[in-house]
Amino acid sequence: MTCFAIGHLRQVEMGSGIIAYVEGIDATLAPFQGRFIIHGGEKQMLEGQFQGDLIVIAFPDRQCAEAWYHSPAYQALLPRRTEHSEGEVFLLEGVDADHKATDVLR
Repeated sequence: MTCFAIGHLRQVEMGSGIIAYVEGIDATLAPFQGRFIIHGGEKQMLEGQFQGDLIVIAFPDRQCAEAWYHSPAYQALLPRRTEHSEGEVFLLEGVDADHKATDVLR
C-alpha cells in the first residue's frame, strides 16, 4: 500500500542550508521510488488556519518510506532541514482505491 512521508514545515530559514537540502533530496528519494506529490505551493484556505508548508512524498509502501528516511544518504542531508526549520514529519499509509468513509467504522 502506498505510504506517504508528510512534512509540515514552519519558520523555514531560506539560506544555504535549506538550499543544499532541496538540491540534495531528489537523489535520496530515487533508490526508494519516492516522488513528490505536494511540495509547498499556494493554499486556498477553506476552513481554519494552517501556517507553514505541506510536503507530501509518496513511496510504494511503508518499507520503502522507512528505508529512505533511515538511509545514510538522507540522514546525512537531514540536519540541513532540521537546523533551518521547525515542523513535524511522519509516515502515513494511504487507503485502497475502493475505500469508503464508513470503512473506518468497522
